Amino acid sequence: MKSNLLALVLLFSLLSSTKIFASEKDIYEFSWLDPDKEVYVLQNRKFRKANQLHLNVGGGITTSGAFVDSMAFQGRAGYFMSEELGFEGLYSKNSGKENLTAQGVRSSGGGTGSTPFRRIVDSYMGAMVLWSPFYTKINTFNSIIYMDWIFGLGYGQLKEKNNKSEVLTAGIDKVETAESHSGVMWEAGMMFYLNQNFNIRTDLTALHYSAQNIKTSGSSLKSNFDATVSLGCSF
Repeated sequence: MKSNLLALVLLFSLLSSTKIFASEKDIYEFSWLDPDKEVYVLQNRKFRKANQLHLNVGGGITTSGAFVDSMAFQGRAGYFMSEELGFEGLYSKNSGKENLTAQGVRSSGGGTGSTPFRRIVDSYMGAMVLWSPFYTKINTFNSIIYMDWIFGLGYGQLKEKNNKSEVLTAGIDKVETAESHSGVMWEAGMMFYLNQNFNIRTDLTALHYSAQNIKTSGSSLKSNFDATVSLGCSF
């Protein structure tokens, strides 16, 4: 009974206490830390990106496409007007080939299997508005890692080649068909600061576009997803 009463008194005290505000310049001092180290309050940004240009170069893999293994090599350039808002241009050069799943479909049934339809993305480019609402600090006991979450939304254009003719002619005509598409592009990324000028960034970039169906009339929504890691610099 006494413990319940004490808990209620503590809860009431917390709810009725005066609000305390901490500025970015406030720090916590711990005597057991190295004298050269300071632990800043959560609101503080040790590294900033407002009014800075940024460049990122890196690569990764395409995570969409059941019959294709593909790599992506990307370059990004952008500018942040504030800590939360910015814009970015992106170019990706992709390379891919049929994977073991596609080969298995072709060779099924004693060599008389089906022809798998696949699209191999050659490249895409686009522009996005960036929104970075969250700034995070990760304590690794020995050091603190500073990180920004970044989300983007914009417009992109994609070039790909597919084996539509091969599918429609049951494997007779193996000429590749080149097509271009445009659609909505978005991304979700994390930027890990190495210092004020350099960072490592991970991104999931998607482009959704409409393309004509192969064996039925009309078009349907297609998607390309790339997961990449890049080294970036800001200035």
